[in-house]
Amino acid sequence: MGDMDKWPEIEKAATEKRRELVLQGTVVDKRISSNGGLTSAIYALQLLNYLEVSQCPSLTAIHEDIQNLTNLQSLILCRNKLTFFPNTIGSLKSLKVLDLSVNNLKALPEEITQLRELNSLNVSCNSLEVLPDGLSQCTKLCTINVSKNRITGFPPDLYSERLDLLSTVVASDNLIEELSGEICKLSALKVLDISNNKLSEIPSDLSYCPKLKEINFKGNKLTDKRLEKMVNGCQTKSILDYLRGKGRGRQGEDGGDADGGRNAEKKKRQQQRKKKDKVAEEQEDVEELNKMVVRVLHISDAPTALTVKVSAEVKDVRPYLVCCMVKGMNLKSGNALKRFLMAQTKLHDDLCGKRTIATIATHDVQLLKGPLVYDVKPPTQLKIVPLGRREMTAVELIRLLHLEADELRKQKKRQNVTGLHKYLQLLQGKSLYPCLVDAEGHVISFPPITNSEKTKIKKTTTELFLEVTSATSLQTCKDIMDALIVKMAELNKFTAEHQEEAVSDGEDDGAPEPAPSSEISSQLIIQQVRTTDQDGNLKVVYPSKTDLSKEIGNLTVIW
Repeated sequence: MGDMDKWPEIEKAATEKRRELVLQGTVVDKRISSNGGLTSAIYALQLLNYLEVSQCPSLTAIHEDIQNLTNLQSLILCRNKLTFFPNTIGSLKSLKVLDLSVNNLKALPEEITQLRELNSLNVSCNSLEVLPDGLSQCTKLCTINVSKNRITGFPPDLYSERLDLLSTVVASDNLIEELSGEICKLSALKVLDISNNKLSEIPSDLSYCPKLKEINFKGNKLTDKRLEKMVNGCQTKSILDYLRGKGRGRQGEDGGDADGGRNAEKKKRQQQRKKKDKVAEEQEDVEELNKMVVRVLHISDAPTALTVKVSAEVKDVRPYLVCCMVKGMNLKSGNALKRFLMAQTKLHDDLCGKRTIATIATHDVQLLKGPLVYDVKPPTQLKIVPLGRREMTAVELIRLLHLEADELRKQKKRQNVTGLHKYLQLLQGKSLYPCLVDAEGHVISFPPITNSEKTKIKKTTTELFLEVTSATSLQTCKDIMDALIVKMAELNKFTAEHQEEAVSDGEDDGAPEPAPSSEISSQLIIQQVRTTDQDGNLKVVYPSKTDLSKEIGNLTVIW
């Protein structure tokens, strides 16, 4: 492995004693290509606890010297063309996260089973046919993703009581032919996705997984056609109830004596009839629930709808804005609000490119005073009460965030910053900052950094004002807003299906109440919001007929 020239990132990491290193994209790929692989200097960075080398098609193998990086906690080698991974990986005793997704691996080294600290293993989108035996030795495993491979079955060792933290197993798009009833030994299993495989049966013992909340068996040709119909459109609870019933039925067949045989047979037929009626009834409910319905209210039907005036000055700062209002979002049940906030964060990280492409803000309509103005202010004059903080100017907030980022870096001895701090560079060099201001002059949003504590959504929020801003394009804003609304529809459907989670939020001391049947509907109502220029000329209405029009599974839009 000859090193043709110095790699500046690696020299910098060495001199500054960095703990994290990220190498990705075409520049790195060209170096790997001309060097015949990664430079050997990378394996001398023994302080590293995070290493990422991704999106480099020229990277086909990792050298066995990877064993030198004994402090690594995260190793991310996704979206390359790896065909070989050395067995020296067993030396990385501190490794917690291993991501080898989207490569050309045909096998994994058995030594992966020596990684006692491993909690996340992602080997999706490869050409694997088997998983190594001995994964039960990785007792801290929480998540395994082996989707989009050629795996025909799990090793028996995976169904082990020792894996008592394993909560997520994703194995969709493989060739799995059988799932063992031993899976019920995975006491922490919450999510199981074995969609698009070759299963003909689902073991009834699956229903004894105590924490199972989400299963996906779609796209398997099951011999039990009723069950197949259920898995293609049913909520988890109904499927597990059905499997539990089947399991009990089998026990009844095995037990009993010859004299009671005829009576048992009669009883069994009656039970089957009852069950059939119940399943048919459930199917109707499920098909109804499975439809995600979004109804759009036109501005002409709602004269009180909020409007947003856009000042001319935002053109040079962050010119694009799209808004709408949403009713019918159930945030009160169980963890519904938490799930929504997590989904928003995921959208920020993924589709919004860590807020570099666009930023989402959500507000409680009851706490807004319209009309709103999308404007710019100098940093010294932009005052806001940021989420979870006291009122301050943008200058003070930015300074405070910089201080916090530095403090955090020192404490954790890390190079990367987290939380809001990583968005600070998006405002560098700007003399004016964008903001959304209400009729009382309060700044309710300061993209891409934060929105205001004053309009923060809570479990009791019944109507939301959604805002997406971008410096990229208007279409970007619309695409992100479409994605947000689809996600909200999915979450609302999930909440409606899992009524057992409808509990008090703890802010009042009342006992948990079951949701009344009138609340089961997961329909969202989207109220159009128009944005105008300073003279009142229309800039954009969202949603318009061309929005939310992409083929989105089972989303129905009523205009």
